[in-house]
Amino acid sequence: MNVLIEHVEDGVCRLELNRPEAGNALSADLVDRLHEAVHRHAESGIHSLVLQGAGKHFCTGFDLSGLDAESDDSLLARFVRIELLLQAIDTAPFQTVALAQGRVMGAGADLFVACGQRIIKDQASFAFPGAAGFGLVLGTRRLAARVGVALAQDWVASGRLIDTEVALARGLATQHCISEKDGRYAPVPEPSRVGGPSMDSVAKIDPTQEILQRALYREGDDDRDLGLLTRSAARHGLKKRIEFYVQAVKAKRS
Repeated sequence: MNVLIEHVEDGVCRLELNRPEAGNALSADLVDRLHEAVHRHAESGIHSLVLQGAGKHFCTGFDLSGLDAESDDSLLARFVRIELLLQAIDTAPFQTVALAQGRVMGAGADLFVACGQRIIKDQASFAFPGAAGFGLVLGTRRLAARVGVALAQDWVASGRLIDTEVALARGLATQHCISEKDGRYAPVPEPSRVGGPSMDSVAKIDPTQEILQRALYREGDDDRDLGLLTRSAARHGLKKRIEFYVQAVKAKRS
């Protein structure tokens, strides 16, 4: 199956993540295809690139389906590749738009954040569980630039679920549209502002939190972001930390 559907018309490139049976999770192949398409269109003359997901969800994050066959080193390489993809989208010479619905989680939420225009279709929920779940610092500076340092720290440190209203009110999403009877989408009014974050969930400083603080509170650039990601992912036992996180999620769901 083609994991990425591409359509170009009138200067607009639409890239559709096409793994609906897996929640459009970011497999190595899908990340490579996305990376190649973004770089190719940096020189193709398009004025806009639209990212969307097939099926119920935009993107449920890093694909963990083949975790048994992974090693710490292979997982590190995959996360580095995702960070490079996020940087390519963030610095692309054209307008970038994300159209999200359903679950937008982990690296999928980072993909959403990297786009300049971030639109929710109907309803969506977001979460950034990497740091709290398995000690990974990915995309934090970009999130802080969108929603502010304090809120980004709360969301990343807690891994809490963020609903449509909060995402719109706090700047994570820039627009909301709902489907009409004819299948088109119409904009909806801006939501009322909601209260600020609770900082009670911020964990005691540990190696992950130390790296997180560096990503949040110091000036940075793409090279520094990549270095912080690598430092967080290169800590011994990445695969075991992810396995523990997956087991905890399954236990919570059951």
